[in-house]
Amino acid sequence: MDSTVPAEPVGSVSPSEHLRHGPETSPIAAMGGRVLVLNATFEPINVCTVRRAVVLLLKAKAELVERSRLELHSENSTVARPVVIRLITYVNVPRDAHRRKITRRAVFARDSWTCQYCGSRSNLTVDHVIPRSKGGTSSWENIVASCAPCNRRKGDRLPRQAGMHPRKRPRTPRAEIFIHVASPTIPTAWLQYLPQAA
Repeated sequence: MDSTVPAEPVGSVSPSEHLRHGPETSPIAAMGGRVLVLNATFEPINVCTVRRAVVLLLKAKAELVERSRLELHSENSTVARPVVIRLITYVNVPRDAHRRKITRRAVFARDSWTCQYCGSRSNLTVDHVIPRSKGGTSSWENIVASCAPCNRRKGDRLPRQAGMHPRKRPRTPRAEIFIHVASPTIPTAWLQYLPQAA
């Protein structure tokens, strides 16, 4: 690994070498989980597996930004388990790529896994604020997280008819929300790199 990667020396480990666990870690603990990938500008752009992150580090395509106390061992080397890596070369990420990805999990993540009518955090579904039968679209601006009881109570009515209005106006989320979709549990080490969802 070249000197641009601020990590402990890893010797001549090749990406194809088998990574083994050390005496105090298990393979599941060491290789499980996710790694936050930052662009060269420190903008969060993706989440990848630990194995993929190690390959990027070993090929000097990324640098280690945050590491775990766990270690990954190969036959002749030890590598810190990455938690956050940064790409060496800037990657152009299309700004509208996230607009096409309307999924239930993305809506839940955007809405902080909370019903937008009552604040419940259980039994979530999605609701069209303006029902499709009344001309509502399946767009970010018309879909909210709703618990099943609120969804049933609102039914096929307009918000004013049901007396139910979303707590905050639904809108297209920032791209970072998809980090939350890829990894619903956000490690503490990631928080400083993730802008708060507005």
